[in-house]
Amino acid sequence: MAFSHGYYVLLTLLLLSSSLFAQNTGQVNLGSSLTAGDDKPWISPSGDFAFGFQPLEKKDLYLLAIWYNKIPEQTIVWYANGDDPVPTRSKVELTSDRGLVLTGPQGAEIWRSGISMGAAASGLMNDTGDFMVKNTAGESLWQSFEDPRDTLLPGQALERGGRILNSRLRETNFSLGRFQFRLIPDGNGVLNFNNLPTGFAYDAYFWTNTVDTNASNAGLRIVFNESGYLYVLRASNRRELITPGRVISAAEYYHRVILHFDGVLAQYSYPKNSSGNWEVVFREPDNICNSLSGVGTGPCEFNSICKLNEDQRATCGCPPRFSLIDQNDEYGGCKPDFYPQFCYDENDEGPNSDFEFIELKNTDWPTSDYEQYNPYNIQDCQKACLHDCFCNVIVFREGSCWKKKLPLSNGRQDERVNGGSFIKVRKGNFTQRKLTSLPFPFETKKGNPVPVLVVSLLLGGSAVINFIFFGLVGFGSLVFYRKKFIPFGQSCKSNLFHFSYMELVEATNGFKEELGRGSFGIVYKGLRETAIAVKKLDRVVADSEKEFRTEVEVIGQTHHKNLVKLVGFCDEGQHRLLVYEFLSSGALSNFLVGDTKLCWEQRTQVAFGIAKGLVYLHEECTTQIIHCDINPQNILLDNNLVAKIADFGLAKLLMLDQSRTSTEIRGTKGYVVPEWLRNLPITPKVDVYSFGVLLLEIICCRRNVDSELSEDEVILIDWAYDCYVEGKVDVLVADDEEAMDDLNKVERFLMVAIWCIQEDPNLRPTMKMVLLMLEGIIPTAVPPCPSPITVGIEK
Repeated sequence: MAFSHGYYVLLTLLLLSSSLFAQNTGQVNLGSSLTAGDDKPWISPSGDFAFGFQPLEKKDLYLLAIWYNKIPEQTIVWYANGDDPVPTRSKVELTSDRGLVLTGPQGAEIWRSGISMGAAASGLMNDTGDFMVKNTAGESLWQSFEDPRDTLLPGQALERGGRILNSRLRETNFSLGRFQFRLIPDGNGVLNFNNLPTGFAYDAYFWTNTVDTNASNAGLRIVFNESGYLYVLRASNRRELITPGRVISAAEYYHRVILHFDGVLAQYSYPKNSSGNWEVVFREPDNICNSLSGVGTGPCEFNSICKLNEDQRATCGCPPRFSLIDQNDEYGGCKPDFYPQFCYDENDEGPNSDFEFIELKNTDWPTSDYEQYNPYNIQDCQKACLHDCFCNVIVFREGSCWKKKLPLSNGRQDERVNGGSFIKVRKGNFTQRKLTSLPFPFETKKGNPVPVLVVSLLLGGSAVINFIFFGLVGFGSLVFYRKKFIPFGQSCKSNLFHFSYMELVEATNGFKEELGRGSFGIVYKGLRETAIAVKKLDRVVADSEKEFRTEVEVIGQTHHKNLVKLVGFCDEGQHRLLVYEFLSSGALSNFLVGDTKLCWEQRTQVAFGIAKGLVYLHEECTTQIIHCDINPQNILLDNNLVAKIADFGLAKLLMLDQSRTSTEIRGTKGYVVPEWLRNLPITPKVDVYSFGVLLLEIICCRRNVDSELSEDEVILIDWAYDCYVEGKVDVLVADDEEAMDDLNKVERFLMVAIWCIQEDPNLRPTMKMVLLMLEGIIPTAVPPCPSPITVGIEK
């Protein structure tokens, strides 16, 4: 019995030993799975690495990852679903046709490894930290080493023009970050900042200098070898070390290279058989705060200041009177706690006494300069900024003065700056909390914008201030009222020519060459001393010569580079004609589709020009002018492709009973505002709506209504909004490479357009607000559905 008992004990130990041995081979059988929340990862044979679910700081969310299994602190070296962490009860399974498949609790697929060919038979968690999916012959169909994230392990490589090392977004946020390490096609290993929505790479701030005009000697791959050395292997087989000097033994130390979220590339070592810390072997660059100087924001986002901590890593802070946009993210940028000066302030024409300067030593935002004075002194530098509504910050150093405007980028504080920054802040403690809490980029009351500054002044000021404020408002209103109704004949006269009808018949050679047809008549080419465009009006007041001349005088006194210039007119019997400058490039409609379409940068400038012209008509003319027919045919381009609005003011020349077409709607099909359908009062917001439709056409280079497209795309405004809410902004400009590289601006323009086409005119911004949002001077809030009324009816 004793022998028998001993035998069973021995057999049990042997079986247990065999089981433990089987578990530590690193082998993963087909069909094996792991569930998030069950702490049972797949372990490599030595136990150095583990594959499974790592819990994140956010409760009940997990990352499918590989990590160092014997190091107490969490050190993740690879992850699958950084942009989409999964909840408890999610599962990863090894399948034959899709490789590793990650699914949510309801079975929806979130990520898959995929396989190169054939069918998967098993998986293997290697002691190198590489997880492999293999076929029955033991050949690799997928491996994590060939799909890197932000870390390289010994034995891993980056091929020229191939895989990229991408940083994570933050230390504890594994979403795709803004920095890259890669070997570009010319053979150079580079670190660069990139545009997150598109992945467009900005200028490099570190490079390995392994480019060569002789292709046989250029960099071929970046290798992190088993001995712990990082180098570029040239095509000639020569090694160019990135790791400086000698490294300690890889047999006794773990080694890893990581691209940190702040853009620092660093190599670390950690003792395998004793407790310790990760020690820095090298880092590039030495000072990330001072390394970036081009487009982008660096490790600290807009309006921040970057400094190095004790570990030589970036920390970010806000300037005085600024605060974090997200209080939980010190790297996420800063916003002013006061209402900054913009060029729509009433007193922007002279030095502004509402502002003062706060000095910061050895601080600069070197990529935000827009003007420099040299030689200069500090007093004149500050005065120049107070006189300039664009200026938000000045930097004065060694007799030179630099002006800067918001948003500020690549901020840094360092003794090597050797100068001072002066931030222009509003006096007092008037914050813009009201602005940031609004659902819209402006407030409305009875259809009119209410500047948020007024609200904050009234709420934050004393009774005396409020009394003075209302007094000034009353006085200003009286002045405005008197000014608004001064007859034009009592103001400055226009320089319009009064042509006879026969003069224009001769100039146009009997109205022979037709340039185009519009809502108000036909346009002909003519020639006086220079080329002219003559419009024969066919629906104007026939028996009121005085009224016609008065309205023409109104149009004639407009002067703006984005308006077509009125040269003269004819008012003779039944003949009413207007004479304009001739623009040889023709209408914008000729440049939005086909082979002649404008490039993205040209289209953005056209949009700015149209917006500026409308701002002038709505708010800067002595008498407000509403166009009522903004469309691509009424936008002309000069030889330099500067946009000029045509036919403005002509609505005033129509008789009352001719102010609407037979359909009771004025304007061009596709651009007509909902107000016409509901007999609502016509305000400048009708032009805002039409501009929004036109802006969509400018963005997408297509017509507003195109019956040749699929049913979902026929109506541009509906399709564009659907693309926006579905996060598919890139679809709108898919065939435009330049626009695809500038998706931030595309999205901003799209959001502005959606605000403009709101069915409720009270929700539409003014054209001045539109222009500020287009230029990025003020933020653009998320727009609501533009047609809630129509949607409600349809439902």
